[in-house]
Amino acid sequence: MKDWKKTLVKTETKIIHAMEIIDQSSLQIALVIGDGDRLVGLVTDGDIRRGLLRGVALDEPVEKIMKKDYTTAGIEVSKEVILQQMKQKELRHIPVVDAWGHIVDLKILDDLIEMSPKDNFIILMAGGQGSRLKPLTMDCPKPLLKVGSKPLMETIIENFIEYGFHKFFISVNYKAEMIEEYFQDGSRWGVSIRYIHEDIQMGTAGSLALLPEIPEIPVIIMNADLLTKVNFQHLLDFHQSHKAKATMCIRDYHFQCPYGVIKTEHYRLTRIEEKPTHSFFVNAGIYVLEPDMLELIPKDMKTDMTEFFEKAIELGYETVAFPIREYWMDIGMVDDFERANGEYSEIFK
Repeated sequence: MKDWKKTLVKTETKIIHAMEIIDQSSLQIALVIGDGDRLVGLVTDGDIRRGLLRGVALDEPVEKIMKKDYTTAGIEVSKEVILQQMKQKELRHIPVVDAWGHIVDLKILDDLIEMSPKDNFIILMAGGQGSRLKPLTMDCPKPLLKVGSKPLMETIIENFIEYGFHKFFISVNYKAEMIEEYFQDGSRWGVSIRYIHEDIQMGTAGSLALLPEIPEIPVIIMNADLLTKVNFQHLLDFHQSHKAKATMCIRDYHFQCPYGVIKTEHYRLTRIEEKPTHSFFVNAGIYVLEPDMLELIPKDMKTDMTEFFEKAIELGYETVAFPIREYWMDIGMVDDFERANGEYSEIFK
């Protein structure tokens, strides 16, 4: 039985400690208790990511990001009623509390229903030439380059399989026959793999217009040159909880200016900032789209995901950002490839 007591934290607990508890526990939640050990808040992965977007630091207290408006059940409520509440409110957890607000149990959706495979399409963009990785990609497409003991895209597929996904499309162009020969129909991994053939380079979104069927539920798109430990269940939960039409994963990027930056007012020198560090959120190459959003992608045209999102924003669709806080690396340069090989055994145990 899962021990929910290990997820208890105080209001003054630092966010980074709550994050560790969420990551290490199979329950994927931290329960915040206050005076008299009464339940006062919940913290999920989504709450932490929303806090990061607002600029909340990880060393601040968890009460800064905890959810104060949450659903609980009394000790007399049956499992059937709790499951019905979860489905109606799209919840994965409901704490059970006594008359004084003390938590006595934690009900989890996965424990109340039979786990089933996830039918979302996973679309891997593997058509690029990997020009920046030459000469490594002269005779081998980038997704088949070995990182650790196996091809990069095999690790990507296995990560998705861990979360129950089993329907894959791989968009191919450069050395497509090598990729198809290696992965075939996916039966070696117990999944289905089909291929989208780009007759021309169609960018990071264009080949989505070539899908042979329209999905009924959100699709996940990912560049096939990424090495990451992102939690794909958390990503889907985040997308659905915000009722988004399109979600872009983003990554915090720091850049240190190598010079002293000068501030002036007209000719007067007002301040010198020595080698300042600037922070930005950048596109991380992983996306979730609702099925009807695929209609925005023009047929037979090169289209990048950035163009697609700009169009979606312009048309007023709900577009959201999901900050990745897990391991993430874009295998774009030879240095990145060498670094990924050095880190692989520690990250992907």
